[in-house]
Amino acid sequence: MTSPSGIKKRRTAAKEDSTASYDRRRKEIGEAAVRVFNRLGYTGASISAVAAELKIDRASLYYYIGSKEELFDTILREVIENNAAMASRIQASKLSPRRKMRDMITALMSSYGASYPLIYLYIRENLSHVSDNRSQWSKKMRALNREIENAIIAIVEEGYADKSFRNVGASQVVAYGVLGIIGWTHRWFRPEKSSESAEEIGKVYAEMILSGLESPY
Repeated sequence: MTSPSGIKKRRTAAKEDSTASYDRRRKEIGEAAVRVFNRLGYTGASISAVAAELKIDRASLYYYIGSKEELFDTILREVIENNAAMASRIQASKLSPRRKMRDMITALMSSYGASYPLIYLYIRENLSHVSDNRSQWSKKMRALNREIENAIIAIVEEGYADKSFRNVGASQVVAYGVLGIIGWTHRWFRPEKSSESAEEIGKVYAEMILSGLESPY
């Protein structure tokens, strides 16, 4: 078995050989890992399964990734970081609360579809509760999720303030409802089988939620 220090040296050498080549290979590994996670679930997936998906020797993967956990954590963190940044941009924009909410719901659902099944695995397998050696990752993920929640809360409160939304209840409850509706799609949405795209589903949900929020005045 290769020692941890030996793996580190090999990964460093791979990076130095060609940054573009290294990044391209990491992307290929990430895409193969998503297929494996989708097929086997997080618990059933392994570095060996990812290597088999790529038709390469498992040892070769250690040039690029240290473990299944590191691979999954890195890919998912990037998706959630992008979602948090997107949510903050929408909330801070000059658009009306109605348009912000519509754009937020559509964009989040589109992201769930584009990154399928990563966010769904995170929800379904409750990966917010992980072992101690991944506690920092979990803490970071919870903070990013709070950024998204807070952006939606701010939009609801803005709509309450300018009377474009009816005050149907606590803004936090409304935000959790929005995220819950989107998150529940993990039970049935399959991009390859769905007759509607993730974006189309997001638009339907946006209209449904706004019909309950929008003030008639």
